[in-house]
Amino acid sequence: MKLMHLSDLHIGKRLNDFSLLEDQRYIFKQIIAVMDREQPDAVLIAGDVYDRSVPSAEAMALLDELLNDLADRGKPVLIISGNHDSAERLTFAGRFMERCSIYVSPVYGGHIEPVVLNDEYGEVRIWLMPYVCPDNAARFFPDADIRNAGDAAAAVIAGMNADPAGRNVIAAHQFIAGGTTSDSERRNIGTLEDVSAALFDAFDYVALGHLHRPQDIGRTDGTMRYSGTPLMYSRSELGTDKSLTIAELGPKGNVSVRTVPLQPLRGMHVARGTFDELMREGPEEGAGDDYYYIDLTDEEDIPNAASRLRERFPRMLAMRYDNRRTRGFAAVDAPEEAEQRQPLELLAELYRLVHPGGEMSEEAAAFVRETMKKVEGMQA
Repeated sequence: MKLMHLSDLHIGKRLNDFSLLEDQRYIFKQIIAVMDREQPDAVLIAGDVYDRSVPSAEAMALLDELLNDLADRGKPVLIISGNHDSAERLTFAGRFMERCSIYVSPVYGGHIEPVVLNDEYGEVRIWLMPYVCPDNAARFFPDADIRNAGDAAAAVIAGMNADPAGRNVIAAHQFIAGGTTSDSERRNIGTLEDVSAALFDAFDYVALGHLHRPQDIGRTDGTMRYSGTPLMYSRSELGTDKSLTIAELGPKGNVSVRTVPLQPLRGMHVARGTFDELMREGPEEGAGDDYYYIDLTDEEDIPNAASRLRERFPRMLAMRYDNRRTRGFAAVDAPEEAEQRQPLELLAELYRLVHPGGEMSEEAAAFVRETMKKVEGMQA
């Protein structure tokens, strides 16, 4: 059985003031072309279908267009909601869509029934696990001590009672501990979202969504994978090759995984230099419609630099200075680096920024630790 795995479409997303609907429509047409070539038996979309829980009319129209194109191919489409989605809105008309073999995970209600597909080797059970957090899982497991996302996922997966002797696939939208993050993800600092890869041992293929960089995690054979976003949604993703994932299941224990590259309508680049250099040289030939992040190396601020640079870089996303003055500021972690550090470390760093040369006292650190414990208890 051949499965095509996508995730994190974020339909309706904007970068700075730029709508990405045209870029998304272009990449969706490319995905449909890949589907026509590959002829998968089913398509999995692992969450964050929309960028916002209340999507715009234009975003809803684009999803309608995509689902119609997928349904025209006559293959099952299986979709879960992510942390950006409203599960209630995403599942609107769900029973009607099932008539077209489009299955959308409902709001988690305490139990998940698999979608069962068949091939020459028998059944493949596909489990659709929407994004779960402690609050929406704890009420269904009153006897479990659910304090974080790992506890919630453990309870939900245990409740599936998946038979490890059969062939099982799961689509899930969670942060698996050890994953590489990007700036464009909505994520809490600390470890409250961490989910252990070991929870998914009963599943032959784990189609993950949530992290925007395509990556294997938890296993060495590629059968537990984030497909990543089909487009770059932040500067931190520059240099990342976007793709969709193809997983092929043979008899039990036989799974092969590969990727198919995706090419965006517009590129995304960093242009670096002095204001005069960038105004003189502008974008590379043929890249004038691409997205740009601008790093100015001038030592002095340039009046109206951003508005003037947009004359040469009409799709400029952001501008910043990178010079001796800015590098002289106390170093602050990039968002993806900060997320790998413990909250107390970050607060100690903030203290040093506010009190140069000073260190947080042990008494203050103890107070912070106790306060964080209380906050974690409230979130659980």
